[in-house]
Amino acid sequence: MATAAAKDDQPARRFAKDQLKAFVERVERLEEEKKTIADDIRDVYAEAKGNGFDVKTLRIVVRLRKQDINERKEQEAILETYLNALGMLG
Repeated sequence: MATAAAKDDQPARRFAKDQLKAFVERVERLEEEKKTIADDIRDVYAEAKGNGFDVKTLRIVVRLRKQDINERKEQEAILETYLNALGMLG
């Protein structure tokens, strides 16, 4: 009786094992793609630097372009307020 139950359970285990393996392989493939993209981005920044652009500022511009315009304006206003309070503006 125990062997009949074990035989019935084998296809389910095999399916779960195959599914798990598929998930792991997909994540591994995506991680490799992510690494390739990160390398490509690093190359673009190096090229920009080679053409005289300030990479630190370029990274800030890229980050700011991702933000919602209202969120960006709010952060700029807060930054200006802080800089003014510290006497760092003109």
